[in-house]
Amino acid sequence: MTTKRAALRIVLVSGQICSGKSALVRQLQDKHRARVVKTKDLILQKVPKTKDERRALQLAGQRLDSQDGGAWVGEALQRVIDDSTRSETPKGLFVVDSVRITGQVNAIRKAYGADVHHVHLTATEEELRTRFEQRSRLDDQSVTYDQLKSNRTEKGVEKLADVADVVVSTDKCSKESVLVRATALLNLYPRSNDALVDVLIGGQYGSEGKGNIVGHIAPEYDLLIRVGGPNAGHQVYAEPSPEKYFHLPSGTQRAPNAKLLLGPGAVIYPPKLLQEISEHEVSIDRLTIDPQAMVITDADREEEQENYGSISSTAQGVGVASARKMTGRSEYKQDKLKFLARDCAELAPYVGSARKLIADAIVQGQSILLEGTQGTSLSLHHGPYPHVTTRDTSVSGCLADAGIAPSNVRKVIMVCRTYPIRVGGPSGPMDYEVDMQTIHERSRIPLDELRRVETTTTTNRERRIAEFDWVQFKDSVQLNGPTDIALTFVDYFGVENRDAYRFEQLTEETISFVEEVERVSGRPVSLLSTAFNWRNVIDRRAW
Repeated sequence: MTTKRAALRIVLVSGQICSGKSALVRQLQDKHRARVVKTKDLILQKVPKTKDERRALQLAGQRLDSQDGGAWVGEALQRVIDDSTRSETPKGLFVVDSVRITGQVNAIRKAYGADVHHVHLTATEEELRTRFEQRSRLDDQSVTYDQLKSNRTEKGVEKLADVADVVVSTDKCSKESVLVRATALLNLYPRSNDALVDVLIGGQYGSEGKGNIVGHIAPEYDLLIRVGGPNAGHQVYAEPSPEKYFHLPSGTQRAPNAKLLLGPGAVIYPPKLLQEISEHEVSIDRLTIDPQAMVITDADREEEQENYGSISSTAQGVGVASARKMTGRSEYKQDKLKFLARDCAELAPYVGSARKLIADAIVQGQSILLEGTQGTSLSLHHGPYPHVTTRDTSVSGCLADAGIAPSNVRKVIMVCRTYPIRVGGPSGPMDYEVDMQTIHERSRIPLDELRRVETTTTTNRERRIAEFDWVQFKDSVQLNGPTDIALTFVDYFGVENRDAYRFEQLTEETISFVEEVERVSGRPVSLLSTAFNWRNVIDRRAW
């Protein structure tokens, strides 16, 4: 794991009565797990006989300030921070609600220097008075707005705007906008284009062996993201039987400490996903499903089985559900039909914001792996229509489905087979098809093994197979702009490649093929899958 330990950050909040301090503090607590330190509580600790009501607290605070110029707040805060555990403040974020005089601010700045960020909230006098009259204020029933404003310290609070790092007028924007503006300097969400995301996609018609490659590199990442739907199944080697993934990222078990995310562009069949979650023992706090992910219904699956056999659809309901996400907006608005993850009771424990999870990971410098499904030549926009899937399977499409900016991408790994395949039946054009007998004769892999292996993970159909298509490869390179190529099924050039654990141990034919792939693409072949076992990848990466 490469997760950085959170640095200490202290937010001082100031502002007049009803300026919006409590709303900001609650958001920092709820959305960013801040540890809130209330000066009210500090006063009651210092002067325990103080009555717990606003005017009494104002007067007690004034007396403490007059004794040491406000230094008492800094000393009390230091004790809280020293006594706090990592679990209490996982982001190292402390919020002081609220500071009242410059002396308090200066004392805390003197103790913690650049770790201190002072936010001052303000609003017009008319707005402050209106908010006071409208608020639920059990503690203030016996006191008026003018009485509270007459307090000496309260009169001087607005002067703190002169020494604050950020001043926000809360009467001119929403509470959420106040949070964004107030915390821009805290690095709570990305403000830079740190390249922390690696994207892995298929360069052909799917079934390129992406799961095998993901299984090899997954332990290097802190967050694993998958897009697409259950019409694509990925396998990772395991004993006594392979791990199969239809929704979850393929590195789920290989990287047990990594967080898992299904992005807003994902399409989910809840019964199948819940079965996967159970099989792979994924805890609720580990998996996040974006609320806008699409849910497949049984009716969607039935419709595909009835109507889409002519293009060899996997009939998992992904296409119909995806279409409904676009065409069903009016019905959704009229509350006639609910079909997003946020509407599904079975998924409720896992639903959370993909945008926030990704932002948090980027801010913390975590490494992210985005795993695409299917292959580039099945792209709705770029493949041989109508023999395509219902989404864009290129790098750009996967980034959009996950909600990741292109500037955050570090590496793009395009996975290609030595012999591309398509699902059996009328699944679309594929040049220079060969049969399994031919592959058997060339590779000397047993014919029954080839036939057993070359069936689809999702539908268990026999696959069609063809010679490597250099035009398709060139187009996929152009469309995806990979930084690296991962080449799979190199044992199809010779069964002896299964015993190769270093590049130079591969057959001459294989090495020659790799060199041509690198020459045509201008990219290195950084990963080679030689077999389906524990030592199945030759790793030539320089990163």
